[in-house]
Amino acid sequence: MHRLADFAREGLLLLLAALILCTPSPASAQSILRTAAQEASEPKFIAKQDGGKTSVGGFCVDVFRAIEAIEPGLKFVGDQNWLPLARVYGGPDDVVCGLLYTKERALKYDYISPALFSVNYLLVVRADDDVKVNDWDDIRKLGNDGIILSMHNFAISDILRGMGGLQVDSTAVSSKSNLNKLLANRGRFYCHRSPGIVTEIRKAGLEGKVKLLPKVMLKEQFYMLVSKTVAADDAKKLRAAIVQLDNQGVLAKLFEKYLD
Repeated sequence: MHRLADFAREGLLLLLAALILCTPSPASAQSILRTAAQEASEPKFIAKQDGGKTSVGGFCVDVFRAIEAIEPGLKFVGDQNWLPLARVYGGPDDVVCGLLYTKERALKYDYISPALFSVNYLLVVRADDDVKVNDWDDIRKLGNDGIILSMHNFAISDILRGMGGLQVDSTAVSSKSNLNKLLANRGRFYCHRSPGIVTEIRKAGLEGKVKLLPKVMLKEQFYMLVSKTVAADDAKKLRAAIVQLDNQGVLAKLFEKYLD
C-alpha cells in the first residue's frame, strides 16, 4: 500500500512539473496591440489580390511585420480589417499607423518619434487648366475660383483651413470622389499627398483628364500613434523597435517601395 502511494505521489509530481514546463512564462507572452487598415490611405494600406484571395498590404502592414520580427513580445491584430479614418482613431485601437499630428489626436494618443515617413502635398487640376501656382497666395487671389478639395476627416483639411484665406471643401471621403468633383468644376484644385495621388488618379481611370502641378505645396511627417491606455512597457518596446528600424534604414527602404 505504501509503495502504491509513493508511485501515485511521484506521478502527481511529474504531472505538475509537466504542466509548469508547458505554461508560457510571462517573458514569452505576447501583448496584443489592436489596429485597423485605414480606408482610402494608399500606400499605407493597399488591397491586394493573390491567388483569388483578398488581403491588405502596404507600408503600414510591412512596418507591423518588421516590428514583430524585432520585438516578438508584440503582436498586431486587425490590420486586415478595413475601417474609415474616423473609426480608426475614434475607436478602441491601441495603435494607429501613419497620421499627421493634431492636438485632438494627441489627447488620446502619444506620437512616437522618429516619424515613419514624410510626404509632399501636391495640387491636382483639370488637364486643360493653365493655372499657375507658386504659393498659397496665388490661390487666395482666385477667390471663389480657388476652391481646394480635400478628404473628409483628414488632417490636411484642418491644416489648409488654418492657413487662412483658403476655401476648402472636405466633404468627399475618397480621392475618386474628389477627382470627379474636380472634373465637374466643383473645385479648382485637389490637394493630396505623394506618394499616393498618382495611384489614385490611375485607379480612378482619369489619366489624361487631370494633371499634377509641379510645385510642392507642403511637406509633412506621418507618425505611429500609440494609445495612452497601452501598458507603459509595451509602448516602450514599440518605440524602441521603431527607433531601431529607423537607425537601420529599414523604414526608408520600406517606404521606397511605394513611391509614385
